[in-house]
Amino acid sequence: MKKTITVYTFILFLLGFSIVSAQSSKTFEKEKTEISTMLDGFNVAAAKADYNTYFNYFADESTFIGTDATEIWNKKEFMIWAKPHFDKKKTWNFTALKRNIHFSKDGKLAWFDELLDTQMKICRGSGVVEKINGSWKVKQYVLSMTVPNDVVDKVVAEKTALEDVLIQQFKTK
Repeated sequence: MKKTITVYTFILFLLGFSIVSAQSSKTFEKEKTEISTMLDGFNVAAAKADYNTYFNYFADESTFIGTDATEIWNKKEFMIWAKPHFDKKKTWNFTALKRNIHFSKDGKLAWFDELLDTQMKICRGSGVVEKINGSWKVKQYVLSMTVPNDVVDKVVAEKTALEDVLIQQFKTK
């Protein structure tokens, strides 16, 4: 009798755990879709040079980190830098090739990484998004150029002169 009760208790425990996991997984699937849709809209707004829509995807307190070592801007600074490009309709057109999204335990914060098809060939976008007043907003976005391992030495040789100067500047600050 004790064995039967133990087995049934164990089965009920597993069943309960499975239901909770499935519900949790479904919740995050919905959130993943929302974030993916938001990030796609973010990219489309840039491609269409839609300044207001693009910057509305950013939280008020956010950071954009570009491919150049000197490109670290808060939202206001990034808006100032980007405005002439949007005004001239000379923006960027990124399309996600692959995207991964992960969540904090409470589901209010998520981080992502994505491979992007861009005018610079494959780039990596990564960042943090937060649910603010019911909408996902970019808190931090990092754009990086990918460098195939087979050409790293050539790329390093090409950028050495420029970045050696920056390295010295950063070291003296």
